[in-house]
Amino acid sequence: MITDPLFYLAAIPAVVIVGLAKGGFVGLGILGLPLMALTVSPVQAAAIMLPILIVQDAVGLYAFRKHLNKRLLAITLTGALVGVILATFTAAAVSEAAVRLAVGLIAVVFALNWWLNLAKQAAGERPGGVAWGLLWGGISGFTSFISHAGGPPFQVYVLPLQLPRDVLVGTTVWFFAAVNIMKVAPYVWLGQFTNENLMTSLALMPVAIASTMAGVWLVRRVDSAAFYRLVYGLLVLVGFKLAYDGLVALI
Repeated sequence: MITDPLFYLAAIPAVVIVGLAKGGFVGLGILGLPLMALTVSPVQAAAIMLPILIVQDAVGLYAFRKHLNKRLLAITLTGALVGVILATFTAAAVSEAAVRLAVGLIAVVFALNWWLNLAKQAAGERPGGVAWGLLWGGISGFTSFISHAGGPPFQVYVLPLQLPRDVLVGTTVWFFAAVNIMKVAPYVWLGQFTNENLMTSLALMPVAIASTMAGVWLVRRVDSAAFYRLVYGLLVLVGFKLAYDGLVALI
């Protein structure tokens, strides 16, 4: 287990942020890995975070077990499976920085488009289309495997559908719970789950569970219209953060 206090100064806030995201504040979660990676390598941070994500998913699944869109899940998870398989065999050759830059730019353009009221027409052209769902599900699975950055691509597909708040949150929770389970076997195969990483994950579990429950409690007290504005706003901020991190790393 990691014993460096500086690690936990970064890791505990990271886990709390991800917990709030898993509890319903979709979009926040992307900030967790970069924060934890301030004190350990991004690869180790991702390995520590995955068991935590799975436990947080379980809390979210229980809270939103009755709120999901099965059609959207079937479409997007089919694409995600392809994306995870592709990432498993190409991870070593793919630049994580380039992935973050691309995902960040996509998120920023998409969210700003909505804020400028230009997204309605585009969304109307492909509401829940199978091809688009497979595409964005695949991109989400791929980027989730490479850098836990699957949130923005998934939101590009589902946010224009204007699902009820709880259905949006529930469908998102179910999607990423399944994607995270898909990632376990490849992570084992790639040797990511060392004893040190697993014990560190275990030490952070109480914080993970408590923060996810807090997220569920908070999100159910937010008005649906305000919730969508918040999510799009977070998507802009997260997109800029991802793009900046990716650009700096490439330079």
